[in-house]
Amino acid sequence: MIKKFAEVTGRYIEKIIGQERLAYAMSDTSDLYDLIEWAEHGGYPGSVILFFDFETGKVYQPFEKKRNVVYGIPVYANGFYYFLKGDYDTKKVVLYSYIPDQDPEIITEMNLEEVNLYNLRIVPDPVHVISQDDTFVCYYPEKISFALKPEETVTFIEEDKVYIEAWVEEGWDDVNHRASENYRYYHKVIVKDYLGNTLSEETGSLYQSQDGTWWIS
Repeated sequence: MIKKFAEVTGRYIEKIIGQERLAYAMSDTSDLYDLIEWAEHGGYPGSVILFFDFETGKVYQPFEKKRNVVYGIPVYANGFYYFLKGDYDTKKVVLYSYIPDQDPEIITEMNLEEVNLYNLRIVPDPVHVISQDDTFVCYYPEKISFALKPEETVTFIEEDKVYIEAWVEEGWDDVNHRASENYRYYHKVIVKDYLGNTLSEETGSLYQSQDGTWWIS
């Protein structure tokens, strides 16, 4: 049997890790960082974020489409759904908590000029708002910042520890631009404190299962 949601638009939906009730979709592929480029070309047409309820078939849209507004990928934590809303006109990035059929609640607001929109996102659990390129920065709920290597990516923060996944490439033949017989590519998990000091490091790749549990493979 095939079921249909109350609103069918042909959009691709994605499950939100940590729960089984909702999936989400964006009205386009723009992200928060795109606001800057759009502003240089006359402004962004605006987008919406939609939540699809597998229990009721309803489709929820927390906000109407508005020019120069874009949304970040939602996460689930502590019984709530969280998402970021970037508004170029108000120069604000807002973190919301959300429950279907209720109005979104503002958790915190950040000035657009004071955050790095590149890779700006939410990581659970508990919820942190972070960005990262050559520097990792946490904006909420506490201020954290330290340098990252190009191969490192912050995955989540828990119990005053920052969990990082890094890729490792060994045995690459730079002269012939190809993998040697001893070539090896793998990931490792690095745990740092809030000052950027390494607490532990081990071979492994981080994966979050649908129930929200983190695994190292």
